[in-house]
Amino acid sequence: MAMNADEIERLIKEALPDARVEIKDLRGDGDHYEAYVESAAFFGKSRVQQHQMVYAALQGRVGGVLHALALTTVVPDQQASQQG
Repeated sequence: MAMNADEIERLIKEALPDARVEIKDLRGDGDHYEAYVESAAFFGKSRVQQHQMVYAALQGRVGGVLHALALTTVVPDQQASQQG
């Protein structure tokens, strides 16, 4: 059984409430997704640690129900967020 994009986004936002999340189904099959996740929680963390945080939010579904996830994580530009 495949996951849908809304479920992936919901799980990420539950773990990272401030996150801006964009999910794309790369093949239209519900198994291969691309995720863009921007969160202040990533500040001071390595890219590996950021990805681990997202994988933890997905509660072990990557590699199982969610076959493949291409992941981009970003720390918000603090200067831009202070202006807006």
